[in-house]
Amino acid sequence: MEPKKKGGLGKGLSAILSADVRDAQINEPLTPANNINLIRVNNIETNPFQPRTEFEETALQELADSIKVHGIIQPITVRKLSDGVYQLISGERRLRASRIAGLEEVPAYIRTANDEQMIEMALIENIQRQDLNPVEIALTYKRMMEELGLKQEELGEKVGKNRSSIANFVRLLKLPPEIQIGLRDGRISMGHAKPLITMDNPDLQLSLYHQIIDSELNVRQAEQKAKELLLPKTPKPLNEKKDEVQDKNKIYFKDLEDKLEYIFGNRVIISQTDKGRGEVRIEFQSTDDLNRLLELWNAI
Repeated sequence: MEPKKKGGLGKGLSAILSADVRDAQINEPLTPANNINLIRVNNIETNPFQPRTEFEETALQELADSIKVHGIIQPITVRKLSDGVYQLISGERRLRASRIAGLEEVPAYIRTANDEQMIEMALIENIQRQDLNPVEIALTYKRMMEELGLKQEELGEKVGKNRSSIANFVRLLKLPPEIQIGLRDGRISMGHAKPLITMDNPDLQLSLYHQIIDSELNVRQAEQKAKELLLPKTPKPLNEKKDEVQDKNKIYFKDLEDKLEYIFGNRVIISQTDKGRGEVRIEFQSTDDLNRLLELWNAI
């Protein structure tokens, strides 16, 4: 059964989508949708290219309550798969809320679109509405570049972002899983994530991530901490290391001198050259004193 048609309310997403995308499956351009049609909810399949992975239940219920009172103000957008069967392009929150509200039919624009256009429209619709978290945006950017063969500059033109912004989002996917989960769940912001992606060391990234959370650092403080962690540790000068070794030797030799002086009862001097060679000198006061030292030495 063909859907019921109502009066036109404009082109919806067609105004922001590029006109040069062609349908690789049916070899015809993306068709505009000027008419609103009523389609049975049970005849609409979900969008397999939907970039959003989580929907907040409380917000969905609130939207469902609003739909019960006011209806769906903004129609969803679908593509026709076969006679009476449609696939959602954009508006999944509205479709889910409509099901919760118990609606049997929903207003929809019907468009002709291939898989590439499905991905593009789903992404743009969500980004324009700011519904995606940074990790979801990053995953969708990556998918668009891989599946549509887009470079960062080309993708940026389609979504209204500069190349560096696209690159920063994609680099989020290289962060440790714990940080990606924290970013997804809103424990840190995209602003906090930027200094994290400047680090190549996962241990440093996790260290700063925990500092941000535990100390409730703002973005500026997080950036400063990142700079401190990335500062190279200046090696001590060779002469300073040499002085440290000599100081340790002096302490050791002094302790050993005291022990030998206690044994022999005479002054003992231990010295060592830079090459490691040295001597132990025991002073004596007379021939009798020397003979006494020799007897002690033989006894040892």
